[in-house]
Amino acid sequence: MRYIESREQLRSIYKQPGEGAVRKELRSLDRHARDFIARSPFVLIGSQDENGNADVTPKGDRPGFTALLDDITLAIPDRPGNNRLDTLENILVNPAVGLLFLIPGMNETLRINGEARITDDTALRERLSIDGKAPPSVIIVKARAVYMHCAKAFMRSRLWEPESWPPRDEMPTLGHILKDQLALAESAAEMDRRLDEAYAKSLW
Repeated sequence: MRYIESREQLRSIYKQPGEGAVRKELRSLDRHARDFIARSPFVLIGSQDENGNADVTPKGDRPGFTALLDDITLAIPDRPGNNRLDTLENILVNPAVGLLFLIPGMNETLRINGEARITDDTALRERLSIDGKAPPSVIIVKARAVYMHCAKAFMRSRLWEPESWPPRDEMPTLGHILKDQLALAESAAEMDRRLDEAYAKSLW
């Protein structure tokens, strides 16, 4: 198998990007980006550690959960999770992040690249509280590049089309997967019960 190892090789098998694809990249959050973020309940965060090992983590909450502090600064609350802290620990050693905001049913997405820091500022955490529960920390992102991404990937995948979705019962439950992967003694049904209980108690 031949691998591409230079920019020249890579560019030789692709067309040059169109003028619009280059010019659409902004340096700040315009009204369209702000509106998109205000309607988005879901963002993917890409990060890397000091050795370049990559990670992508999802963050989901009520629409508009990401706060805009000014025309280049976003605040993403870190709600309770599994406490691995992969993204947060990556940010401590490498602040470069990539964000992909989604809106259900919309094929276009919003991409933001920038630099991140972590804060436990009390006032900001309280501002981002839900049902009186503040996030343990907040990811602050300074945007360096902001642009809309076209619909082709979502159109090809038919992601938002229920008729294209596989039957859920064809896939094992998370409890079943964890039982197999971790060689657990307890049953898959008990694992699923405990997971459901944890979800009900710790979303915020």
